[in-house]
Amino acid sequence: MILYNITVSIDYDIHSEWLIWMKNIHITDVLSTGLFIENKIAKIHAEEDGGASYSIQYLLKSWEDYNLYQSKYAPLLQKKYQDQYGNKSVAFRTVLEIIHVAHP
Repeated sequence: MILYNITVSIDYDIHSEWLIWMKNIHITDVLSTGLFIENKIAKIHAEEDGGASYSIQYLLKSWEDYNLYQSKYAPLLQKKYQDQYGNKSVAFRTVLEIIHVAHP
């Protein structure tokens, strides 16, 4: 499985609005591609000057699904994000291959 993680720092003055937009619009659009198994949003508890930080996590079944998302869907969805919040946020992406999961 593939974990696609986007770490975002968003200005404090709009982070509540941003979080609503992420939950109700952006993540809904991403999940509607049919390529993702699940999504999680995690608040990063670290001291940031001027912004709140979040980890947006998406789980995919395979590299093929990730590559299809990147080639077919990501450019438009990332442009929509940039148009909406690009000047108020900084984001970086990390792609991880899950090699082991343990459950208690």
